[in-house]
Amino acid sequence: MVQSPSTILYVNGLRGSDSAPGTASAPLKTVSRALAQARAGAVIRVAPGTYRASSGETFPLGVPAGVQVVGDEGSQGSSVILEGSGLRPTLDGDQQITVLLGDRSELRGVTVINPATSGTGVWIQGNDAPTLAHCTLKNCQREGVVVTGNARPLVQNCVFVANGSCGLAMDRNAKGELRENRFQNTGYGASLKADAAPLLVGNSFTENRSGLVLAGESRPVLRNNRFENNREAGLVATQMALPDLGQGQDPGGNFFRGNGALDLHNATTLNVLSVGNHLNPTRVKGSVAFEANQILVPNPSLSPLPAPSSSPTPAPSPTTPLPTAIASGFSDLQGHWAAGFVQGLASRGLVSGFEDGTFRPNEKLTRAQYAALVSQVFDQPLVLPEPSFEDVAADFWGRGAIAKASRMGFVSGFPDNTFRPNQNLTRVQAVVSLISGLKLTGGSPNSLLVFDDRAQIPSYAADEVAAAVDRRMVVSYPNVAQLDPLRDITRAEVVALVYQSLVVQGRVPALASPYIVQPDPVSPTFSDIEGHWAADFIRALASQRLISGLPNGTFQPESTMSRAQYAALLAKALDPAPLRPSLEFQDVPADFWAYGAIDRAYRGGFLAGVSESRFAPNRTLPRVQVIVSLASGLNLPPVEESVLDRFGDRAQIPGYARAAVAAATQGRLVVSYPSADRLSPNRDATRAEVAAMVYQALVYQGRLGAIASPHIVTP
Repeated sequence: MVQSPSTILYVNGLRGSDSAPGTASAPLKTVSRALAQARAGAVIRVAPGTYRASSGETFPLGVPAGVQVVGDEGSQGSSVILEGSGLRPTLDGDQQITVLLGDRSELRGVTVINPATSGTGVWIQGNDAPTLAHCTLKNCQREGVVVTGNARPLVQNCVFVANGSCGLAMDRNAKGELRENRFQNTGYGASLKADAAPLLVGNSFTENRSGLVLAGESRPVLRNNRFENNREAGLVATQMALPDLGQGQDPGGNFFRGNGALDLHNATTLNVLSVGNHLNPTRVKGSVAFEANQILVPNPSLSPLPAPSSSPTPAPSPTTPLPTAIASGFSDLQGHWAAGFVQGLASRGLVSGFEDGTFRPNEKLTRAQYAALVSQVFDQPLVLPEPSFEDVAADFWGRGAIAKASRMGFVSGFPDNTFRPNQNLTRVQAVVSLISGLKLTGGSPNSLLVFDDRAQIPSYAADEVAAAVDRRMVVSYPNVAQLDPLRDITRAEVVALVYQSLVVQGRVPALASPYIVQPDPVSPTFSDIEGHWAADFIRALASQRLISGLPNGTFQPESTMSRAQYAALLAKALDPAPLRPSLEFQDVPADFWAYGAIDRAYRGGFLAGVSESRFAPNRTLPRVQVIVSLASGLNLPPVEESVLDRFGDRAQIPGYARAAVAAATQGRLVVSYPSADRLSPNRDATRAEVAAMVYQALVYQGRLGAIASPHIVTP
């Protein structure tokens, strides 16, 4: 579940010694020494302090593949400072570097400073895919971070401030993801050139010379970023660079305001398409085509809107989803691969068949018919203005459904103000529509490796398809390794996609189907979970690198879990945002292996002490405490306690926990084996049980797709 203590090295610059073994009670003095000893899988925990050459450090600090260096993530590294520089050969010649990250390495919760002339804080290159998270990059004389070669890092929740040239620079064929970072007063916020093509989501660029500067043939994808109060411009594109600021069914959601002379300067000869951005055309220079759209917040609690009961235009109406519920079977679905998905929606009155008792699962679906389906199934806020498409007549059978689907953000028109209602919908368009309309983000680029035909996925749709795969929304028959993205979608296929979207929202139970695409075809495995009831939960978390087993290759699913181990899992899997100040526990010293994780779990509202001054880190964790912890940290809404009546042992639930257990049960967070009708609240939780319930918490957040298991307690 968490790293074994034998793989953890402790560093304390004030009281450590490089001749010490690196334990919590006898830490090393320098990060350099810890890195020299570390092997893949090791975690180096660095105590607060400033680590310089004068204190014994040797720069650059090279973090080997698979090694984590962890400081204070809660403060984004404000108390753990790596300051120095050393010459290191790179793909771009000898460079002055503070930290060089290897493949799958992680640097978390530190401040990096490079005072050398032409100095870079963090260097990432080659084919490496490290993680840089909750860090501060400041006062580097050139760049805070350089990414080059074919590197694919994840840079998340970092602060870039007061760096000389730019906060982050990407070159060559670098890709990866930049998520929720702050670039402020730091030369250029970020600079991309050559063929760099990262995904930028939720970043803020403020008070820089310019926010984001593109050159060469860079092709970044920008979603939900903010460009405010930069001195010259918010976004600048030069040479042959072409930013993706949104597509027809995938709005950009970027916000531009108050940037120097221009919010967007397109200095290329290419046409930039802006879809769904907060961007004033009067503050734009160059060729930019605007298309109205907007990212919407899903509201799955609202009831479906009835579909039209008649169809004045006869041509497309025979295959239009109808409002009449059909709970019985369709004559042409006997033995069909999608029968379960179709019946799942039909029994809820969301789709129906035809008067002859058929469903016609293999018929193609037009854009108008798809709009009718999503307007029937989903009821998001109608935020966008009423559309007026030139090719959708006032008496067209699907006009109302198209209007609603458009105003919810699931569909949009074309730049020529047409909707093209009778044009067939492709499989990839359906995926992009559902991900965009429900505002689902995330998704690992590696998830696309499950498809043999991934090269056919359009670049604009890659992130959405990855997000859908990670949530188990994609259904591919007959071969899960073939997406067929450009093929026209059938009625059965779109119903399966929509059903899986409702699973993600928690509105319908998960179905077991061999055609649901799994995000990792080569999931990590352990020698002792084959046939275990929680194997799917364990493998799914392990494939996301959120849990690990023991050095001997086992997971020990029936072992109990301590409060400290649980805090470590919460910090890793749920990455809680701080909601309250830290609290120092007398029994959790600063050099305790789980000190940082306990602090994060406490500040995030998931855990509290057993008293005002004690945490009891080595105490085992009862099942009820796991459930209360998740309900509290996720801030689950209250429900009637009558939901607890399904548990035969409900009288054993402590009074303080009843409301939280009821809320967690309603949210499908509770997993009980062997019987879903017995909670066993006061029994110590096993590693398997904790893994399953933490997985369900990630499903509740929409970060992972639901797993079909009879042991998930349904209200």
